[in-house]
Amino acid sequence: MKLQEEIERRRTFAIVSHPDAGKTTLTEKFLLFGGAINVAGAVKSNKIKKTATSDFMEIEKQRGISVATSVMGFEYGGKKINILDTPGHQDFAEDTFRTLTAADSVIIVVDAAKGVEAQTRKLMNVCRMRKTPVMVFVNKMDRPAQDPFELLDEIERELEIHVHPLSWPIGMGSDFRGVYNRFDQTFRSFKGISKQTIGELVEYTDLKDPKFRKHIAPHEDRLDEELELIEGVYPDFVQADYLDGKTAPLFFGSALNNFGVRDILDCFVQVAPSPGPVETETRVVKPDEGKLSGFVFKIHANMDPKHRDRLAFIKIASGKFERNKGYTHVRSGRQVKFSSPTSFMAEKKSVIDVAYPGDIVGVHDTGTFKIGDSVTEGEKIRFNGIPSFSPELFRYVENADPMKFKQLARGLEQLMDEGVAQLFVSVANGRKIIGTVGALQFDVIQYRLEHEYGAKCRYEQFSMYKACWIETDHLEKLKDFRLRKYQQLATDKEGREVYMAESAYNLQMAQDKFPEIKFHFNSEF
Repeated sequence: MKLQEEIERRRTFAIVSHPDAGKTTLTEKFLLFGGAINVAGAVKSNKIKKTATSDFMEIEKQRGISVATSVMGFEYGGKKINILDTPGHQDFAEDTFRTLTAADSVIIVVDAAKGVEAQTRKLMNVCRMRKTPVMVFVNKMDRPAQDPFELLDEIERELEIHVHPLSWPIGMGSDFRGVYNRFDQTFRSFKGISKQTIGELVEYTDLKDPKFRKHIAPHEDRLDEELELIEGVYPDFVQADYLDGKTAPLFFGSALNNFGVRDILDCFVQVAPSPGPVETETRVVKPDEGKLSGFVFKIHANMDPKHRDRLAFIKIASGKFERNKGYTHVRSGRQVKFSSPTSFMAEKKSVIDVAYPGDIVGVHDTGTFKIGDSVTEGEKIRFNGIPSFSPELFRYVENADPMKFKQLARGLEQLMDEGVAQLFVSVANGRKIIGTVGALQFDVIQYRLEHEYGAKCRYEQFSMYKACWIETDHLEKLKDFRLRKYQQLATDKEGREVYMAESAYNLQMAQDKFPEIKFHFNSEF
């Protein structure tokens, strides 16, 4: 199969939402409808004992939340689908923002009762900035929910994008009968006691069919009125407007009960974009270029704790990736070969021989890669837009078990490489400081250190406003700054000097007193 045909077959997208909107459940049902799994798990349920496929980390299973992006791939409708299931909690937003750089489109999940929430707005802003096409899935229609028309108005207002409802709910809450698909003019619902399997399909294509009218009673007259109103308000769906990020196709449903899942999946396969051009610092890389290029957007330590393996996730941007072929690691200039590149189903991996633009490839990493690194066939390029964040919360980290000093050191080093937190060492007293963007990250690090590395740590409060990387050509001024700010200086993992500002006032004073010194608020400068 030609390169262009393989590119056209790819659909790589991220699923994002506010916590608890049902994002991971929707991912699970996509896998079920795609035939990738036979039985769907649940994020948190007393009755369903199988956990969600994408929540493979032990802490995710216990807490019922996603704390790391999962990658899953499967075939559906003649297309190769790559799903990136992201964390919803704002404390893990950094992982989500980076993942959006690897997605060609996005599905936003909205809770039908709660509507648009804070984290959803932030994620939509990122999509708008990157001009990423967006679809919306209004979930949990099987529970008490807002009026569908009010939801449409709220989503348009809060996400600042025109929506186009391609399905419409019939009833809601305990009286929810299913959704009518305006895209292919079909009503589908599923009969089945188990929420873990697809169940028996009930399908109607004629809205005047007496059996259909009986099936949706007493909502038949209201459905006719609402569909007539929608036809008047929302003209025909234009795919080009969706691809340009001007319009968001919208679907209603209940991921837990399988309603509306197949509708959005079938539409997505038809209208979503295949991999497109990617910007670098020097030029635009097109997917159909003959030579390979790709970038690392995620690193995950201990994907399989039994083997202590560390994987770098590479999004293929152009060309054809081949196993055991020599490539250039641009930052170091070294030649690298990958003997066992893998594709993913969450933590389950299978070795692949080739991959194409849009695919996510996992490669074993011994510390060579950093987030944002490029892999090419020799060209020196650096991809744009992979964000790095300045920590906002800080804690001293202490070894709670002196016998496990090496395990703690190794664990901290590998977890920091994932990019979810940063490690600093105080110049004054040599104590280690962890900086994160969210408080929950401290719990995750502590848990993973104990359960993946056998090391225990404890935290001590460290009152700090901001970590600032410093840079200057004035050596005398730098020497003076070091002398005056000795107690507030630290080094990061790469040995670069960092000024730990205790307050916004202290930072402003330092900037005013030392105008020759540049203060950077993230390490990418």
